[in-house]
Amino acid sequence: MDYYGLMTRPKRRIALTLLTVLACSGVWAAPPADAAEPANSGLNSELFYQLLVGEMSARNGDAASAYGLLLDAARKTGSERLYERTVEVALQARSGDSALLAAQAWVRAYPASQDANRYLLQILIGLNKIPETLEPIRRDLAGMAPKDRPSAIALLPRYFARATDRKLAATVVEQALAGELASTATGPVAWSAIGTLRYLASDIDGAIEATRRGAALNAKAEEPILLALGLMDTKNPAAEAILRKYLDGKPLPELRMAYARKLLDAQRYPEALVQMQVLTTEKKDYAEAWLVRGSLEFQEKQFTAAEASLKTYAKLIPPAADDAEMDRGLVQAYLLLAQIAEQNQKFDEAQAYLQRINSPQDALRVQSHRAMILARQGKIEEGRALIRNTPEIKEEDARAKVSAEVQLLRDNKQYAAAYELLGTAVQRFPQDIDLVYDQAMVAEKVQKIDDMEQLLRRVIAAKPDYHHAYNALGYSLADRNQRLPEARQLISKALQFAPNDPYIVDSMGWLEFRSGNAEEALRLLQSAYQARPDAEIAAHMGEVLWSMGRQDQARAIWNEGKGLNPENETLLETLRRYGPKP
Repeated sequence: MDYYGLMTRPKRRIALTLLTVLACSGVWAAPPADAAEPANSGLNSELFYQLLVGEMSARNGDAASAYGLLLDAARKTGSERLYERTVEVALQARSGDSALLAAQAWVRAYPASQDANRYLLQILIGLNKIPETLEPIRRDLAGMAPKDRPSAIALLPRYFARATDRKLAATVVEQALAGELASTATGPVAWSAIGTLRYLASDIDGAIEATRRGAALNAKAEEPILLALGLMDTKNPAAEAILRKYLDGKPLPELRMAYARKLLDAQRYPEALVQMQVLTTEKKDYAEAWLVRGSLEFQEKQFTAAEASLKTYAKLIPPAADDAEMDRGLVQAYLLLAQIAEQNQKFDEAQAYLQRINSPQDALRVQSHRAMILARQGKIEEGRALIRNTPEIKEEDARAKVSAEVQLLRDNKQYAAAYELLGTAVQRFPQDIDLVYDQAMVAEKVQKIDDMEQLLRRVIAAKPDYHHAYNALGYSLADRNQRLPEARQLISKALQFAPNDPYIVDSMGWLEFRSGNAEEALRLLQSAYQARPDAEIAAHMGEVLWSMGRQDQARAIWNEGKGLNPENETLLETLRRYGPKP
């Protein structure tokens, strides 16, 4: 009988869908295009109708009926695709127990099926039946070729990351991998998987031990070293010791680079620089290492070395097509090379580096830098015009251009012009509290103290948690030795929002000095300076030390401050008043 011809149009569409599913599953094979007669599919009318009803039930939300019909059909046909479809229907209905029964039936029918075992494993984990996962893992690995086992083992922590009892998961996985742990081929990855699960279970010592055992099996294995890199975040020195031992051999360049990134994250810059020097010696064409090396050398003020490293990086990066975005690292390299040239008073060379940068997203940054160079050459108005003429790509660019121009004016002590520009900007962006705050800071520079206070109180009223405004107003009062009780209230309020901010601690220290509490002032200023070595904090601390008769210590800290920022106005003004000759 022609069942297809008797169907209504909606049923025909469903049947076509079903036939597609069955064709993919191997239950039904479409006849060749040139076949004279339809091929015998082995699918009788009763089973076809059963599958059709099952699929229609699934589409109509009757998961229970669909599940029963499809599982029965899977058993009758022995189709892996139908077993998988039955599991999918149960999972979509959020029926974990039904999915488990279907997966178990699938595994019984096809014990060597990797898909069946992995479905079963994930369902057992989802149902928190961790001890029952032991056999699926063993069965899955046993059916694999040896070359495929490491990648399968490496995936196990991902499966068990959702387990609620991660300590038990680590134990079960270790039991399942018992046959792999002594092998130099699979042992390192097996121990790494166990170590990862121990780490997820907060067993850091156990994770370190697993890492050590994996590395001992094969000194060149990557997996234990990758785990050791992750364990560095726990600040356990044993993890770094494993890494260092690996790096003493012939490590992969990528792993030395990964270690250097960890050092950078921990702000261990000198050690990171050493690693980059080693890496660029071992692999001279490793471009990223040259960029990081040059950046670190620049930070350490080793400008000649930094210039050489950055130029090497630029040579290793292939030029981009005319219409392509410039490599981000190359942008950074040219910016640093421009700064080095500027340090050496080579302004034309600095401008040449900046003109090479083709990056719309960095346009304002580049033009601001070019403007600063022009200002150093006495061409401040040309610099301002350069910033103003920068195209505005994003909505926030207009605001960013104002900030860049204000910074240019402040750096060149053009405070009156900066104040006027900010006044215009505040009218244009009245909701921008940061601009109001910036105008207040410049108002103090042009001795508009009343305006400064009014602007800061406007900031506080608009944003009561803006701790910088409390601190600025409190410090201004303390510095002028006025309304000290009110200054204390304001600075204390700022400390409530940011108790460890060294600049606010500095303000409180300066207030204590103005209040006649030199010992407490010194304690606070020393604390602030230790947290953030800064020329202005050094100026304050030196003045307190001087007032206590400790002139030599005052000169020493002022000397340090000059090394940090020889142009700091507070420090220079302090030195003028006391006239020391450090």
